[in-house]
Amino acid sequence: MSIVTTLPSPEEIALAKLGSQELSAVIQSGGEAQLINVIDGMGKNHEITIPSSALRLMIEVLTQLGEGNSVNITPIHAELTTQEGADILNMSRPTFIKLLDSGEIPFSRKGNRRKVSFSAIMQYKRNLENLRLETLNELSALDQELGMGY
Repeated sequence: MSIVTTLPSPEEIALAKLGSQELSAVIQSGGEAQLINVIDGMGKNHEITIPSSALRLMIEVLTQLGEGNSVNITPIHAELTTQEGADILNMSRPTFIKLLDSGEIPFSRKGNRRKVSFSAIMQYKRNLENLRLETLNELSALDQELGMGY
């Protein structure tokens, strides 16, 4: 997994916005793949067949870059370090390790290092978000019952 920590330049932001809009306008809504034309540095045209899912991902990457965000792509089956997992969940490494040791997130050991699957981290994150939404809904319902007007 490669991590890019620099933000896009103003020129890259402008190009990404334009690229996202143009690609969104021409992508086919259905189908498995789409033929695109690319012109190389010497002016030669190349026809390339790309899966529609890859084009949708490219649009998302361009959209994020166009908003000034850096983008990191992590394979679903990637095994991450504890620091990478902590970074995804926006918490300290010691707090993340407590989650692993308590069994809330499964992990494996490679030598003396813990490895955590990206999918396990994302499942924990989804579960945490769902729990937060449920709690917020309960509080909102309680506010309505008490006539607090929220």
